Amino acid sequence: MLYPLLRPALFSLDPEDAHRFTLASLDLAHRLGLLGLLPRATGKPVQVMGIDFPNPVGLAAGLDKDGAHINALATLGFGFIEIGTVTPRPQPGNPQPRMFRLPQAEAIINRMGFNNLGVDNLVRNVEASGFTGVLGINIGKNKGTPNEHAVDDYLACLDKVYAHARYVTVNISSPNTQGLRELQKDEALDSLLSAIKLRQSELAQQHGRYVPIALKIAPDLDDAQIAAIAALLMMHRIDAVIATNTTLARDAVAGLPNAGEAGGLSGAPVRDASTRVIRALAHHLKNEVPIIGVGGIFSGADAQEKIAAGASLVQLYTGLIYRGPALVRECVQSLA
Repeated sequence: MLYPLLRPALFSLDPEDAHRFTLASLDLAHRLGLLGLLPRATGKPVQVMGIDFPNPVGLAAGLDKDGAHINALATLGFGFIEIGTVTPRPQPGNPQPRMFRLPQAEAIINRMGFNNLGVDNLVRNVEASGFTGVLGINIGKNKGTPNEHAVDDYLACLDKVYAHARYVTVNISSPNTQGLRELQKDEALDSLLSAIKLRQSELAQQHGRYVPIALKIAPDLDDAQIAAIAALLMMHRIDAVIATNTTLARDAVAGLPNAGEAGGLSGAPVRDASTRVIRALAHHLKNEVPIIGVGGIFSGADAQEKIAAGASLVQLYTGLIYRGPALVRECVQSLA
């Protein structure tokens, strides 16, 4: 109830400063036991990827890149938390400013560039958290790693996070690491998924536990590209697909302040594109690979639309920035 009153003050800050301040405030409120006072909806449990989720509403990757705020975020009522994107080596990301609000469109443009403190730091944070809920870890490649060696980065991260994740997401769809989306193309994706699945099998034997793999894809795909990706997902028996990441399209925000900034656009303008990809994936996958829907969810009705299009779970990010924690409760209640 307080968030609409606090949002103008947060929006008066630089977006990255507001992000850091909000997470620090959540941590403080968690330590003081205040987040436990938030009203929550009773969620409907669902099983996806062989995992029991207490409710189907999760936090998308990107908000907590280093896994430093897991416990505070979990108290907001999410059924699962996804942290990252994390890379093998620490990297600062792209030069600032690199995040821009478009409040008239309820949108954000970011070109963060996988800024994170590296996979070893993330693992330490996960271990220190003691978190026992459903945790996804989103992995990527370092900016300086050429695409022909990208698989090495993904395997290095997978090796280190496997024991600490309930599922692992392979992110090949961020528009903010040059050339990354080229990995979505047929031969490159086939090679990457083959290597990932082989390592997953080896790690499952080593740890005595099977950790599902999800692939996160872009909304800027045509029907032929979606069909090709769906075929590879089924052929390699990938455990889930996350649709979608941010978009490069600007039609929905043309003429607005900051609309010309480079980076990925998220929020309300990506809602329809994300749902289109979900619907197309559902058609091609025929229930063989579950879909996690993300993009432009600002209400319980938006969450229902993603499920109706073919998603089994949904994730929130930009909607939280505009709506606040009440959005989690609304979506959980709506899907229950």
